Amino acid sequence: MKSVNVAELKAMQESKEDFQLIDVREQYEYDEVNMGAHHIPMGEIMERQGEISKDKKVVVHCRSGARSANVIGFLESQGFDNLYNLDGGIMAWVDQQ
Repeated sequence: MKSVNVAELKAMQESKEDFQLIDVREQYEYDEVNMGAHHIPMGEIMERQGEISKDKKVVVHCRSGARSANVIGFLESQGFDNLYNLDGGIMAWVDQQ
C-alpha cells in the first residue's frame, strides 16, 4: 500500500499540489479535529465512492491509519490505483503541529 507521511502531506499542501484528502473517521471525530478533508465516514465509502477522484492523487486518513488502510484495500478492489494512506493518521498530524 502506498503511503505519505505528515511532512510529505504538508509539502503537498504548501505547494498547492492538486490532490484530494479524504477523512474516513466518524462525524464526532471529524467535529473534534479535522484537516479540512472531504469527509466520508468509513461506513459510507461503498455508497459514496463516486465522490473520490480517480484522476489525481488521493490521500486517505483516519485516526491512526488502520481504518484508512482498510478503506484503501476495499477501494483498490474497486479499481482505484491512486490512493495513499496517511502514516499515523490525524494523530501524527496533531503531534507534528
